[in-house]
Amino acid sequence: MYRPSLLQRTIARVAEKVDHRWGWDRLPAYPGLLALLGIRETLREDNLYDGFGPTPDPGPMPVTDVRTVDGSWTSLESPTMGMAGTRFGRNVTVAAGRPETGDRLLDPNPRTVSTELLLRHDFIPATTLNVLAGAWLQFETRDWFSHGHSELDRALEVPRPSGDDWPEDPIRMPRTVPDHTARLLPDGSTETFLNTETHWWDASQLYGSTREFQQAIRTGSGGTVRIGADGLVDVDPALLSSSGGADGFWLGLELMHTVFMREHNAICARLARTYPSWNDEQLFGKARLINAALIAKIHTVEWTPAILGHPTLQLGMRANWWGIAGERVYRRFGRFGTGDFLFGIPGSETEQHAAPYSITEDFVSVYRMHPLLPDDFVMADAARGSTLEELEFMSLFGLGSRETIDRIGIANAFYSLGIAHPGAVTLHNSPRFMHRLARTDGEHIDLAALDVLRSRERGVPRYAEFRRQLHMRPLRGFEDFGVDEETRARMRSIYDDDLEKVDLTVGMFGEKLPRGFGFSDTAFRIFLLMASRRLKSDRFYTIDFRPEVYTPEGMDWLDTTTMSTVLLRHYPELAPALRGVRNAFAPWQATA
Repeated sequence: MYRPSLLQRTIARVAEKVDHRWGWDRLPAYPGLLALLGIRETLREDNLYDGFGPTPDPGPMPVTDVRTVDGSWTSLESPTMGMAGTRFGRNVTVAAGRPETGDRLLDPNPRTVSTELLLRHDFIPATTLNVLAGAWLQFETRDWFSHGHSELDRALEVPRPSGDDWPEDPIRMPRTVPDHTARLLPDGSTETFLNTETHWWDASQLYGSTREFQQAIRTGSGGTVRIGADGLVDVDPALLSSSGGADGFWLGLELMHTVFMREHNAICARLARTYPSWNDEQLFGKARLINAALIAKIHTVEWTPAILGHPTLQLGMRANWWGIAGERVYRRFGRFGTGDFLFGIPGSETEQHAAPYSITEDFVSVYRMHPLLPDDFVMADAARGSTLEELEFMSLFGLGSRETIDRIGIANAFYSLGIAHPGAVTLHNSPRFMHRLARTDGEHIDLAALDVLRSRERGVPRYAEFRRQLHMRPLRGFEDFGVDEETRARMRSIYDDDLEKVDLTVGMFGEKLPRGFGFSDTAFRIFLLMASRRLKSDRFYTIDFRPEVYTPEGMDWLDTTTMSTVLLRHYPELAPALRGVRNAFAPWQATA
């Protein structure tokens, strides 16, 4: 059981009072950071719950200085913790996390919510970011979780709203794949669900969570993975899209897979020069370990500060990696001791806090940020800046994304996303193509409506209760939302003037944002808890984050590499567009 110190509890109590009275985001940077540390302590103590349930066989203990394919033995004390096929945990109590059933599940109609409150009419851009930020988020979530591919033979039937143009009535929406280790409810559903991916931050979207996936991407020589003559990943794209399903695959994901698999091979080359006696297995294992840590670092100190541009977060996220002492002190003197406050989480003691590590259902819900995707794209020439093609998203969607990349070129595709803005994560900005998305099996779904339904089905509380569970300031009424009067009136009508009925997605998208934030403070509370937990719970980011495990060359690679470094290593022709750009997820320079 997690027992914070007296000082930690005191800071947590004071932080909650300050947050309720003024808001942490209105404080100067360092007092704000102290408040966030207190809020995080409360969440660590009160908002981590184990999914329990049967666990797979982890097999015999392997070599312990590299990651296993299924995530087993990442914890040597609890070898099944976080491995593929184990249950999602929770950030809310059992009582608050009951799946909704019957009439409650469809009240209000999720298709109405999608059409009236979520659907984009005019594109609302997030002008401080580029589209790579959206592609990156999807790339990351495919590492962390998947509920498996839902089939429409187990469908929920949603009545078609009056005047809706959907061709069938009722609208059929697929249920979440049930947990085969749990008791079935009368309707065939379950109260718990399994993660088909490893829960760890281990780049499983690249390397897979099964032996079959991993073997398919490897060459069997020098630790490398398959890259074809066209510069793209030389495996069936259907395999790459298996994490999360082919229905979420698009050009942005293809680019991220390609560049980080090329980065894997570059790391292999560096290691092979230094350790010429190492075999294929040794090189692959170490390169994967380093590449996964690089992705975690980029997410922590580049992607997050890009999308959460508040001064306190600029300080806090870098402190997660380098500590309050900062990067300069770390580079000059290294770290002292195993505490994470002064010198960051990497290299500190491992800690599970109040529950064994897992991704949570609540984390999955707050990471649904589909408005980041535009409907329309301008593909441009990286050398001249001229327009090559103007395409709708569906031309870049699914396994056909490769055709577009083959036609316009990888560097041009990166450039095109780098100079374009994603959508703002707000109401009335969910992509039009998602309103009736053609799945790869020929069926159609409303993905925004499905987002709403998924949270209800999986027992994630609605917005007002979710905030209470996270110890946030209680809502006073619909006037607390940062929306215009027309939208507020629609919300009141759809939710019968009942604040308790407002869905989590709608509440978060309609929330007033802290300064510089690209998504809601409510979503951020889960992020605050789970972002550090993904590092702090993993021995490869704590006690085993050291040269003896990563190699001195690996530690140097991590210290000196950024997202821009990765892009320029493999596509040097992007240098003009990245010149003067401090963060690769901010808009790039348009070339003349």
